[in-house]
Amino acid sequence: MEKLEKVIEESLVGDRIDKAVSTMDAEWSRSQVQQWIKDGLVVVNGKPVKPNYKCSLNDVIGIEIPDLEELNVIPEEMDLDIYYEDADVLVVNKPKGMVVHPAPGHLTGTLVNGLMAHCKDLSGINGVLRPGIVHRIDMDTSGLLMVAKNDLAHESLVNQLVAKTVTRKYRAIVHGVIPHDYGTIEAPLGRDQKDRQSMAVVDNGKHAVTHFNVLERFKDFSFVECKLETGRTHQIRVHMKYIGYPLVGDPKYGPRKTLDLGGQALHAGILGFEHPRTGQYLEFEAPLPDYFENLLDDLRNNR
Repeated sequence: MEKLEKVIEESLVGDRIDKAVSTMDAEWSRSQVQQWIKDGLVVVNGKPVKPNYKCSLNDVIGIEIPDLEELNVIPEEMDLDIYYEDADVLVVNKPKGMVVHPAPGHLTGTLVNGLMAHCKDLSGINGVLRPGIVHRIDMDTSGLLMVAKNDLAHESLVNQLVAKTVTRKYRAIVHGVIPHDYGTIEAPLGRDQKDRQSMAVVDNGKHAVTHFNVLERFKDFSFVECKLETGRTHQIRVHMKYIGYPLVGDPKYGPRKTLDLGGQALHAGILGFEHPRTGQYLEFEAPLPDYFENLLDDLRNNR
């Protein structure tokens, strides 16, 4: 177990301890650091602290970094829907119901398992459980994902996400008839204090912006396109619920009475980015899955 120390400088005074620790290594995620804090592996001036501890000048942070657990992610042959691939990047259309990367309860059958069988050269920046994964979409959301095949590509794609230059457009069906054609939802997102497994609009949450436009209206539903400016966990699902138009089929954020679709009607249909090596702008579009098209047909027939 590796031990590190850091003395809090003026620039970090007032920051939460998890944020301060995260600045020590770019490969440490905030969630990973928060888990270390909960496990008592992070101390301030020799004493354990809570994740919301605010740093003071000259605080001495001590960290015990646990040894990496040897995890064996097994490559699995899958019929992946590859839209683009070269030596640096890969774009894949993930089906509804597939988990992106292994996690407790989902160690096999994930997109990563399939990617590892498809290509041997994925970036290692996000560790053994998430090789090549730059961003993700929820298990029951279908659509396009960009995958990095080396660390140069990974860093470029992440930087583009941070700079908000990646085009990410989703199609969704929501409850209710939205009266206006266009809208922007700007509301901070964080963990729901009443349900830590869910996200919510909270005062101290992370900045989040979703733009939407209505494509079609039905008797009790609307077909919308949502464009992400930021990419927070469950962003579209929470934002649309926040303005009173939750996604159809959403088991977590939808109304009690919704359509049984095996998950939310949400599809990441358009993805665009600059190629990390050539700088050329690439954009891809994946058609709506069959269940989504069938639902639209049913709604059109029952206007």
